Amino acid sequence: MEIIFEVEDKIGKRVYLSKERLKHILKHPLMHDQMENIQKTLQDPTTIRYFEDDESVIYFYKEFKQRLPSERYLLLSVKYLNGNGFIVTSFFTNKVKGLKWKIK
Repeated sequence: MEIIFEVEDKIGKRVYLSKERLKHILKHPLMHDQMENIQKTLQDPTTIRYFEDDESVIYFYKEFKQRLPSERYLLLSVKYLNGNGFIVTSFFTNKVKGLKWKIK
């Protein structure tokens, strides 16, 4: 597996983006040239969310107020296994969903 980058996220865990996951992300509209914003979203999100049915997946959102309302938030979905995480997907959305994550 080829790693594109690895950073420490806002909750203090190592998260990486693989080449395979980047290939998936680039299928979403507006995601070309977003590598820097993906890293910023992990390190300094506007909010962090989760769903009770699977707390191993955390959703990082970063608001970009200058973008159209339909693409206001960059969403990153991160799956954590054995204390570290990997980016599952990322795309722009107009909604923030889930329960607010409290940094422990």
